[in-house]
Amino acid sequence: MYSFSPKLRLYSIIFIVLGLVLFGAGYFMNKSISPEKIEHMMEAVHAGGNHAPTHSSEMVGPQDHEAHLEHATLQIHNQPLAAIHAVAVFLFALSCCALFFYCIQNAAHAGWSIIILRVMEAIASYIPYGGAILVIIMILNITHQGHLFHWMDPELTEPGNIHFDAILFEKKIFLNIPFYAVRTLIYVIGASFFAWKLKSLSKKVDETKSRKDYASYYSWSVGYIAFFGFASAAWAWDWLMSIDPHWYSTMYIWYAMVSCLSSSIAAIILISVYLKKKGFLPQFNDNHLHDLGVFLFATSMLWTYTWFAQFMLYWYANVPEEVNYFFGRFKYYAPTFLPMLIINFLIPLLVLVSSSIKRNYTVVTVMAIIVLCGHWLDYFNMVMPGTVGPYWKTPEVLLLNLGSVLFGVGLFIFVVMSALSKLKLLPEGNPFLKESKIYEYPF
Repeated sequence: MYSFSPKLRLYSIIFIVLGLVLFGAGYFMNKSISPEKIEHMMEAVHAGGNHAPTHSSEMVGPQDHEAHLEHATLQIHNQPLAAIHAVAVFLFALSCCALFFYCIQNAAHAGWSIIILRVMEAIASYIPYGGAILVIIMILNITHQGHLFHWMDPELTEPGNIHFDAILFEKKIFLNIPFYAVRTLIYVIGASFFAWKLKSLSKKVDETKSRKDYASYYSWSVGYIAFFGFASAAWAWDWLMSIDPHWYSTMYIWYAMVSCLSSSIAAIILISVYLKKKGFLPQFNDNHLHDLGVFLFATSMLWTYTWFAQFMLYWYANVPEEVNYFFGRFKYYAPTFLPMLIINFLIPLLVLVSSSIKRNYTVVTVMAIIVLCGHWLDYFNMVMPGTVGPYWKTPEVLLLNLGSVLFGVGLFIFVVMSALSKLKLLPEGNPFLKESKIYEYPF
């Protein structure tokens, strides 16, 4: 049994508290921004004729000074909720992807990964906590306490209104508040149920070592794969792509999912290596590390393919409503948008392409940390341009994002390691356990 280190527990609590303090400081700084300062910030952005749109709503409705000022005010006051939204969606999706990877191992009857199944179960234990944060964010948005989702404004779908948006009117069947709230609850409750059910079945298999129980465990794993396939696509539409509801991409659901799948494998690597180094999981060896490194490399390349395919097709088509999604990111988010390709693609390509280097604990651990940071940056670029726009290079945004990340990381570590301390690290009832213990990569 793993024992949650008091030192690590203390660090996680410090991260949570420090994150809340920094987020609180950023929140009060944001709320203290006066209308005069907001107008000054808007004029500074527009100086020199710079009107690159970061959101399709900027091209609909009145285009006078008052309309621009109202839009800038909403963007600036979006900063706190946008910062926590990016981290909340990222960590929830990461946990769901870890459970997806876990179920793939079960459905494929994979032998190599059995000794790290408990690590994946522990990561999946974060799902209800991350889901609760997303439900709170959803409530704030549908009650109009937040304005992350432009389409929730009822004036936009009211024919005859000065702000009427014909595109959003056509999408009203899907993009409406009641249906959005129901879908959010389905994602959160459904994923939480599967996390609980699979964990309980895994324990039952350990106790009974029954083939009938293992068959049920297998069937529920397949069930989650089907649920995840639909839910991960739909929450990418709801929580991320609908931030700019005029724009859409058929690659987006894969792009958003693979980003978190790569991150979940990185998290599995970090926890597995930690347990190995602390002596709790001696069965984990460089063969298992190598295979995790292969998946980290493969998902990084797949993410790059989806990023490039999505970007290149839209940029080449040069349709204004599609290109403004990228143009705003090029114009205002240049320090984060393209440089993330170095972190998420170039470094993994150059470092992890070697088979032998994937057996090096230090190198693979460092790569896992780099990949996690890189894909958080990816989610930052998915959320912030459409919600905050060009108003992100300010001290309060730095505090809000740093506070959100520290709070999220601290809560994640506390929940996952607490769950791990309540589990047997080896699934003794799994029929493939022996194969995992003696697994040896042949090359």
